Amino acid sequence: MLNPVTNTPAPSDFALEELRKESTMGTEGTTVAREVRVIDLSDFEARRAEITEQLWSAAVEIGFFQVSHHGIAQADIDAAFARSAAFFAQAETTKAQWPLARNAGWESRAQIRPSTGKADLKESYQVTRPRMAGLWPTEAELPGFQADTLGFEAQCWAVGMRVLSCFADKLGMERDFFTRAHNPASPHYQSTLRMLRYFAPQPGQEPGAWRAGAHTDFDCLTLLFQRPGQGGLQVLPGKEMEGRAWTPVEPVEGVITCNIGDMLMRWSDDQLPSNFHRVKNPAAHEYQGDRYSLAFFCQADEDVLIHSKSGKYPDITAAEYLKQRISANFSNKY
Repeated sequence: MLNPVTNTPAPSDFALEELRKESTMGTEGTTVAREVRVIDLSDFEARRAEITEQLWSAAVEIGFFQVSHHGIAQADIDAAFARSAAFFAQAETTKAQWPLARNAGWESRAQIRPSTGKADLKESYQVTRPRMAGLWPTEAELPGFQADTLGFEAQCWAVGMRVLSCFADKLGMERDFFTRAHNPASPHYQSTLRMLRYFAPQPGQEPGAWRAGAHTDFDCLTLLFQRPGQGGLQVLPGKEMEGRAWTPVEPVEGVITCNIGDMLMRWSDDQLPSNFHRVKNPAAHEYQGDRYSLAFFCQADEDVLIHSKSGKYPDITAAEYLKQRISANFSNKY
C-alpha cells in the first residue's frame, strides 16, 4: 500500500491502527526469538563480495542486522556515550537554549508516534552539520563537545557509506553512488547523529506510553549504538505483522545494530524492506534506570533525486521526501 501523502511504500493504515490499539491497551504482542545476524566487516575490501551478499540477504529477509569489526574503536563509542550523558545532565533551562528545529537541537517528550498517540518517554539532541548554528554547548559548558561529537559523527558516516556501497553494488548503481548522495561538505547535507536518553520508569506513569512507539525510520540506513544492560529495542519484520511477533534486539558491546529506512526502501523499488521497531518500557525484573543510545541516520542530501529505476515511483528530492514523511507522522519541529 502507498502512503497517500508521500506516494511512497509505507505500512498500511490498518497496521498502524492495530499497533495503536495494541499500545493503548497496554499489550505488547508476541515476543519471538529470532536470529539477528551479525556480519563481520573486517578485511572489508578483500571480502567485499562475501560481505555484500551477507548484508543483502539479511536486509531483504529481515530488514535488521548487526555489524562487527566496523572500525570504530570501543573507546570512541564509550566516549560518545559519556558526552551524551554529560549533555543530558545539564539543567533543562540550559538545554532549552538549543531548541530542536529541522533535525538539529534538543527536545524532550516532543515526539508523538502515530502508533501510540502519546509522546515518547525520552529526550534527544540531534546534530545535522549545516543546521547547527547557535545549537552547540559552549566550551565553558561542555569542553570539547562540538569537535569530539563531529569526529564521532564522521566515523559513523564512514561505516554507513561502506554498508551502503554494498547495497549500491546489488542495486546496479555506481559503487560510490550513496557516498556522493550523502556529502558532509554539502550545505544540503541532512544526515543526523542523534543522542538519546530514555527516562527511567516513574511511579504513576501514564498508561499506554512507550519509550519509543512503533515506527519505521525515514532514512536510507540507521546505525544504532546501545549500552549493554540497557535493553528494550524490539523489531517486527513485515512478514510477521499479522501475528505481532516482535523480536528483542539485545545490546552487545562492539556491534552496531542497523536497519533499512523508508528512503532506501523506495530507492530499491521495495526490494529492501523498512520494518517497524520500538523501545519498550522495562518489566519489573529488568534494569530500571535511564536507557542511553546513539543513532546515526544516513539521509540523502536535500538536493539529491530519489529515482525509481523501474518507474514504480515518481522522482522526488530527498528534501521533499523527508518533509513529506515527517509531516505525515509528526506535528512538531522534526
